[in-house]
Amino acid sequence: MDDKEFFQLVAVRTGLSRQEAADLTRATLETLGVRLSDGEVRDLALELPESLRGSLQRGSGETETFGPDESIRRVRERTGLTRPEAGRGLRAVLGTLHEAISQKEFDHAMSQLGKKYVQLVETG
Repeated sequence: MDDKEFFQLVAVRTGLSRQEAADLTRATLETLGVRLSDGEVRDLALELPESLRGSLQRGSGETETFGPDESIRRVRERTGLTRPEAGRGLRAVLGTLHEAISQKEFDHAMSQLGKKYVQLVETG
């Protein structure tokens, strides 16, 4: 899957424009990059379209632990979206990520993120 297809799927899932979906995707990947270990960021980045790798890696560094509510707040802060839009966006990006990368890599990432994030994918 290339970046344009990724953004289009996020746009369809959220009802946002493709440009808004692109901004949302980048903001979400930056947020996830902070939550995941450096090794997981590297592994996950290898399966993403090249243009999205930088967003994920931009967030990497010292790993922080926080739940989906804080992720939504950070995405809102980066994008200017409303809370409901950012929440739908987080679910949409996670769901699209699930389609875009291998099941093994997705499972590794979700094991680090935790059950509350897994539930977002299941209900999204």
